[in-house]
Amino acid sequence: MAHTIINSTKAPAPIGPYSQATLANGTLYVSGQIALNAESGNLVNDSIENETHQVMQNLQAILAEAGMDFSNVLKCTIFVKDLNNFGKINETYGSYFTSNPPARETVEVSRLPKDVNVEISCIAAK
Repeated sequence: MAHTIINSTKAPAPIGPYSQATLANGTLYVSGQIALNAESGNLVNDSIENETHQVMQNLQAILAEAGMDFSNVLKCTIFVKDLNNFGKINETYGSYFTSNPPARETVEVSRLPKDVNVEISCIAAK
């Protein structure tokens, strides 16, 4: 199957052997994003809300590079280190989906890359 690698300079470069996203047959598979600021290279982790906003902004940059936005998102997966933060993450995440939010699952995990508190991936389609 032919696919196109999508990379945005407005989102952090991958920290391993993976692409930010791949596009195949009009479907975009976006790798999990953490709260790395692409410009500074620093983690945004002063609050769970700001951390989640940075993650969503990274996803938004990758979606835009593929000619999409949050209205194209079909499904998200949210990985959290502590489900006690779910309410704050959910409120911040929800602000990016003004209507028809995508399908989603949220999973608590023991550890995430760079010891962040939240990582989100998504699948979108044109």
